[in-house]
Amino acid sequence: MLGSKLDIFNQQWIDVVFEGRNKAYGAYELRKDNGRNARTALIIAVIVFAAIISANTIINFITGFIPKAKEKIKITNVVLAPPPVDIKKPPPPPPPEPPKPKVDQVKFPPPVVKPDVEVKEKPPTIEDLKIADPGQKNLKGDKNADVTIDEPVGNADTKVTEDDGNKIFTSVEQVPEFPGGLDKFAAYLAKNIRYPAVARENNTQGRVIVSFVCEKDGSLTDVKVARGIGDGCDEEAVRVIKASPHWKPGIQNGRPVRVAYSVPINFTLSEE
Repeated sequence: MLGSKLDIFNQQWIDVVFEGRNKAYGAYELRKDNGRNARTALIIAVIVFAAIISANTIINFITGFIPKAKEKIKITNVVLAPPPVDIKKPPPPPPPEPPKPKVDQVKFPPPVVKPDVEVKEKPPTIEDLKIADPGQKNLKGDKNADVTIDEPVGNADTKVTEDDGNKIFTSVEQVPEFPGGLDKFAAYLAKNIRYPAVARENNTQGRVIVSFVCEKDGSLTDVKVARGIGDGCDEEAVRVIKASPHWKPGIQNGRPVRVAYSVPINFTLSEE
């Protein structure tokens, strides 16, 4: 026995160790039951671990067998009250009758081609029209009535307003024009544009679009760059347009108006 593999929890080794000692002290029982207690603890730990892992699956499995309670839907009829009606408000008064004309009117029926036997109502004669005006029905004139010509139609309180003089047009009958036309404008640009030194050094070339408002007197306001190329060319284009002489203003309905306008200015370096 002693030559076999050492196992301090073997019952024979335990008996040898506790030979002649008080076995009722407690240590003897612990050594003797150690293997069984270890196996029991391991089994319990495995069962608890498996139960924790599969708890969600078990709950879903059990829940599937339990019928769900049906929700009760309560339907309630709602009666909408009719909209309030203002009974006290009186109906609008009938429109006043038009005043009597100063000259008698005779009914002038519209011309319809019919056989003579079917004509029941004859048109007024030339003699009748000499003393009366044609109308939709026969009316007796009032010699004391006031004569009104071309009365305004619709609401009598409507006021006639003039067009806004500050309105800026984008399309007009006659567009603004540089004095002398496009050729004079090109000559003006060629004479007054100073090519920026930075743009010349960087070989910057292109087209600058300058927008402005041509006023009623031909002066140019709100001058700004709509599309530029940089290196000082944008500022030079704005300077030249601001220094431009007055233009011919745009014309709309026979009168000068404010017009939004734009012109391209080309910056090109000549080849030396």
